[in-house]
Amino acid sequence: MKLLILILNKVEKLEEILEGFIEIGISGATIIDSIGMGHVLSEEVPIFAGLRFMFAGARPHNKTILSVIKDEKEAEALALIKKILGDLNEPGTGIVFTISLDRVEGLKPEI
Repeated sequence: MKLLILILNKVEKLEEILEGFIEIGISGATIIDSIGMGHVLSEEVPIFAGLRFMFAGARPHNKTILSVIKDEKEAEALALIKKILGDLNEPGTGIVFTISLDRVEGLKPEI
């Protein structure tokens, strides 16, 4: 099992990503409202206010999507995310990564 984590800057793509997950057989995810460090520093910490130019194009809010997926779904999920979001190396797009899980309990059994 893997924990897929997507920090989604293009929040307008959230619904499309979740619908895509359903289509490829990923039926559960947790979505958390989140804020990037750059935004907090440039907007809320006066000493860093002069560095706003470094965070140009950064979005004030994003969504963090967490989903426990089967290992065999990893490549398909990453391909889906890249298809919807485009090049993740472009600023303001998002970050995705997976972490291997040793143990998972409490997931809804598959039918």
